[in-house]
Amino acid sequence: MSHFKRIGLLGSLDVAEVKESLHKLESFLVSQGREVVYEEQAAKLVDWPVDKTLPIEEFAGAIDLGIVVGGDGSMLSACRKMAASGIPLLGINRGRLGFLTDISPDEIEARVMPVLNGEYKQTRRFMLETTVTRNGQEIGTGTALNDIVLHPGMSVRMMTFELYVDGEFVYSQRSDGLIVATPTGSTAYALSAGGPLLFPELDAIVVVPLNPHTLSSRPIALHGNAQIELRVSSRNELHPLVTCDGHNDFTTEPGDVITIRKHANDIQLIHPKDNNFYGVCRSKLGWGSRLGVKR
Repeated sequence: MSHFKRIGLLGSLDVAEVKESLHKLESFLVSQGREVVYEEQAAKLVDWPVDKTLPIEEFAGAIDLGIVVGGDGSMLSACRKMAASGIPLLGINRGRLGFLTDISPDEIEARVMPVLNGEYKQTRRFMLETTVTRNGQEIGTGTALNDIVLHPGMSVRMMTFELYVDGEFVYSQRSDGLIVATPTGSTAYALSAGGPLLFPELDAIVVVPLNPHTLSSRPIALHGNAQIELRVSSRNELHPLVTCDGHNDFTTEPGDVITIRKHANDIQLIHPKDNNFYGVCRSKLGWGSRLGVKR
């Protein structure tokens, strides 16, 4: 039985490897009788005629499955733009690490065919949204699948801020900033900063300090529905930045309030049926892979 008949192709990296995989993927999908629709940005990357192109805003109702060719950054971008569409996404890895893009380029036919026939796993990942307010006025908003980060930008000086969770004061901190990450983002910047790995479908948020000026400050795991509030201290000489998934920088001022909460829309990710979180960690993070070794 064919589960996905109308396939949208997405890609944003203008490199030969992405073009090669887009061409291979299109040829394969057409040979299987699928309708292929290129997202406008992906269509601009290729140097062959494209039959059908749509802006990403018009994908809802026009395709059954989106396939992203690129790295995790390309998948993050597609997730943010398609959050409200309800369209599931599958990734072909043409980046470096590839936690979100499961399928390697040389396995396209072998791994995509079962997905098209309904043999796959599906996970739901929640996103975060942030609002920055100044003197009671909203000055910026953003959405992230991985993380929202308060950081000093190019400065090497520390900042001071207060952390509140669900209206309760947690601490005042002097540090290089703070990472607020989803389980999906726990394998990204938060991991590099010493945060824990969270199972991808946990309903939890992790708060990870960046180089805090105290040895007692540690990552905190919160409920997924927690509302987080960061107040930029009036004592700051800096103008810290708020960054969503490495994009959409907002420059803050002393006294600004940054609110972070779960986004209303989930993302649906499609994975090959044999995909599992621990296997991905072994492969991507270099964990020991010996199985059944007797001591």
